[in-house]
Amino acid sequence: MKVTGFTFLRNAVVNDYPAKEAILSVLPLCDEFVIALGNSTDETAELVQHIDPKIRIIDTIWDESIREGGRVFADETNKAIAAISADTDWMIYIQGDEAIHEDYLPIIRKEMELELENRQVEALLLKYKHFYASYDYLAESRRWYRREVRIIKNLPGVHSYRDAQGFRINDRKLRVKLIDAYIFHYGWVKPPQGLQGKVRNFNQFYQTEEWIEENYPVQETFDMRNADRLVHFKGSHPKVMAPRIGAANWKFEKDLTKETPKMNFRRRLLQKIEDLIGLRLFEYRNYKIVK
Repeated sequence: MKVTGFTFLRNAVVNDYPAKEAILSVLPLCDEFVIALGNSTDETAELVQHIDPKIRIIDTIWDESIREGGRVFADETNKAIAAISADTDWMIYIQGDEAIHEDYLPIIRKEMELELENRQVEALLLKYKHFYASYDYLAESRRWYRREVRIIKNLPGVHSYRDAQGFRINDRKLRVKLIDAYIFHYGWVKPPQGLQGKVRNFNQFYQTEEWIEENYPVQETFDMRNADRLVHFKGSHPKVMAPRIGAANWKFEKDLTKETPKMNFRRRLLQKIEDLIGLRLFEYRNYKIVK
């Protein structure tokens, strides 16, 4: 069974993404790893060049004219997929602000081996923990996706979909198996000003500059609009994240679980139903769970 990891990166250093940690978190599962390295203006190239001999880098140029719906992210992801060796059985996708806890690696390996010859399963669906503001808080609400495809069989027609959050095969949804493993998402872990910069930089690939200035003007205060609802995180982080977490130099005097904005009635009602019975009504699913 051959396994190839892949990702796309650009300006990971200036945007303070844990790109190196993301790659290191999945390397134990991989025989090789492909990085679509965009035309960065910072030290991203130097960051990833000497991580591990398994890594193969392809240089890319981002098409910045593709703003609608974040399609440039899918475009870059597909460049990485195109460079994956034909004899690869499973592909593991990790974004530059994600990581997999080492406790889940044996589970993932076992599931890949178990479903390798099962044609009904085309991908594995992983659960998510979305960290927000600091490494001590999780964003938990309908605003944040619960699951996503991150492990895919190397089948003809597989491609990144929309803004690279998920995948499809020849424009149909993948048949997936939900497994008991989590992706830790750190893209929203930043001090107040850094978080605002994240929002502005992120939206440049979805919206016009005028829209960004109108909806997210530069300000000094901490903006919780994207949080919706925070809860305390009580588990452990991946070991590869330890140096980064130890170097975090911002603290919040207030309990941020009490600072998040109030949800509207509809979202509050649907959230209450989910909290009580575990069912997320009207959930968007870019996949079909078959097992």
